[in-house]
Amino acid sequence: MLSKYQWQLASDVNSDSEDVLFNQPTIDPIVAKLLAKRGIDSEEKLTAFLNPSFSALHDPFLLNDMQKAVDRINQAINAGETILIYGDYDADGMTSTSVLKEALDELGAEVLTYLPNRFTDGYGPNQEIYQYYIDNEAVSLIVTVDNGVAGHQAIEYAQNNGVDVIVTDHHGLPKTLPDAFAIIHPEHPAADYPFKYLAGVGVAFKLSTALLGYPPIESLDLVAIGTIADMVSLTDENRVLVSLGLAQLRVTEREGLVALFNLANVTLDTITEEAIGFQIAPRLNALGRLDDPNPAIALLTSFEDDVVGIAEMIDMKNTERREIVAQMREEAVAMLDPDQPVQILAKEGWHPGVLGIVAGNLVEQTGKPTILLTLENGVAKGSARSIEALDLFAALDPHRDLFIAFGGHAGAAGMTLQAEKLAQLQKILNDYIETNQLDLAQKKLLLIDENIKVDEVDIKLIESLNQLAPFGMDNPKPVFEFEAVKATFAKAIGANEAHLKLKISNGQAELQTIAFNHGQDRDLLAQVNQFNIVGTLSINEWNGQSSPQLMMQDFSIETVQILDLRSKHKTLPEKADYLVFNQELKTKITDKSLVTADEAGHSGSLVIVDTPSEPIELANFINKNNYQLIYFKSIIAQPKYLNGVGTRTQFARLFKVISQYPEFDLRHKLQDLAQYLKIEQELLIDMIKVFEELGFVIINDGVMQPVKSPEKKAITSSLIYQKRYQMVQTEKFFALEDVQIIYKKLVDGLLD
Repeated sequence: MLSKYQWQLASDVNSDSEDVLFNQPTIDPIVAKLLAKRGIDSEEKLTAFLNPSFSALHDPFLLNDMQKAVDRINQAINAGETILIYGDYDADGMTSTSVLKEALDELGAEVLTYLPNRFTDGYGPNQEIYQYYIDNEAVSLIVTVDNGVAGHQAIEYAQNNGVDVIVTDHHGLPKTLPDAFAIIHPEHPAADYPFKYLAGVGVAFKLSTALLGYPPIESLDLVAIGTIADMVSLTDENRVLVSLGLAQLRVTEREGLVALFNLANVTLDTITEEAIGFQIAPRLNALGRLDDPNPAIALLTSFEDDVVGIAEMIDMKNTERREIVAQMREEAVAMLDPDQPVQILAKEGWHPGVLGIVAGNLVEQTGKPTILLTLENGVAKGSARSIEALDLFAALDPHRDLFIAFGGHAGAAGMTLQAEKLAQLQKILNDYIETNQLDLAQKKLLLIDENIKVDEVDIKLIESLNQLAPFGMDNPKPVFEFEAVKATFAKAIGANEAHLKLKISNGQAELQTIAFNHGQDRDLLAQVNQFNIVGTLSINEWNGQSSPQLMMQDFSIETVQILDLRSKHKTLPEKADYLVFNQELKTKITDKSLVTADEAGHSGSLVIVDTPSEPIELANFINKNNYQLIYFKSIIAQPKYLNGVGTRTQFARLFKVISQYPEFDLRHKLQDLAQYLKIEQELLIDMIKVFEELGFVIINDGVMQPVKSPEKKAITSSLIYQKRYQMVQTEKFFALEDVQIIYKKLVDGLLD
């Protein structure tokens, strides 16, 4: 059972890092090693990493056009001009807009805000919206946040109509920039800003700092949310902003945020980046995915309890989003084509706001690039997600004539095209894969920080690991590998038993483990002799008790494993070869990958569905094929071993009864005879056949007559008896023997 990911242990530390870190009395040796692997090789770097402070923030005026933008905004404030902050519909755009609004409000500016609607306005500057605010709201200055570098048309329109546009953005710079009044971007080629990876809210915070003359500490809670939500590099400035922002969140007085955290069951005084990433950001993003995102500004900027209703509405939108995703995912899974290297799935009625989420889920499940599109009036519009082996942008960029609209990068893309061209899209991608000889089976890399033992894990270690937080891009939560462990407890939990709760042990200690979306692996991990497991560590709080917990990310089984599926409640695995000997049973199993005793399939797993009449046939099959995981289901369609072969007493009683009747109509009296003798009818039929073979009875047209003075013969000399005896022994072997012993006897040729 090979791992889902390609595991790679992080390279070891150099001697310079060891000298700096391993003599620190306050740092756990394991944590010291992790710090060293993350490039902390000096006292200065160690201090900066462990103690993020405002002093580590860079001068905002190092950003391109910052002074020019500040002067123009101050001019607008002094002249009483109306300023429009134009944001984006995701969490980064919402928080960016809110941070800049609060700074301008503090300076006494006349401020309006607008977040574009995903469905009616699209992403980025929209000329119709610009025109509306210019014509109807007397806007004379527009400041974009978290967008703008690709908004040539709308920005040109505003500038030509006497309205200056200041762009603040962090997305990839196009070859040609718009002719805006000012462009503030950490990667702008005209200014060498020390840190290139600010989120949109980080750039907005920089502009706010430059305008106010000091960093607005009260806005750091919003900066943390937007930075975490946008999954940018959590190093350098972003590490400082998120660390200080989390501290600000713990004491926030924003009633809208407090209400949203309460609805998400998140405790503010212990808030972490994980809670924001998994609970708060999805709720904010859900509003922009399904509806008008603008109420989020009131939620984020209000310090009064009049926005609790907005928090409740956003929470409901998130619930709706989850329901839509679940239904769409179920429908999409049913449409998967296992023969296609890239899954292109299209259907009318699919919600366009969650296509990217579902496509990402399917990539995670199938390991195949996936494009999900919603159909309307003959047009397909949707999102694509890919794997490392296939650069979607490189594959499709030369074919822009195929699309009404197309954009994206290596791992994700958005597209609109005529529905009739979907087959052509499939061919283009298939040809690209074949021409470039791409191996789509290549696994995604999983970097493992350290290999440790179960008995090394305790609360103190996990608390020490939190010195590395906040975790995120380029500073991931440490991933540990535990080798040669065994599950001492395994239980499927959650809705539809989708998840798995384990206890793993190395013989010295146990560690609680949670494995999301691995409920189907319960029987596997419960039975295997040993396996390797990787995951992250956390502290589980339950009923006032704290205990270490592993969050499993992957597992591997490196030796041949034999599993017992003979109990009725144990389900069959989906991805495996199925070996069936009984022809009638074979016709009932049509949805599985069937193999024959002469030809194996391509899976590393084998399910032995029933029992062979000749065990040597199965032994030969196993020995000539390299299966790493073998399941014994051992179905016996009409079991004979339950009734045995007939005892001496049973045969004697049967002979006595037969001798008393000159004729016995088996067609109508067989069941009565079975009840009288207290012998199962299935066994009784074979016993009568034995008597017939040995010449004790004659049967014509279902009527049995005893033979007078038959020749004495041993029951065991009957071929029918011998065949049944062998069958009973075989069935007992496969039905009752330990599966480990069954396997060993098969491969070692120790069958009788």
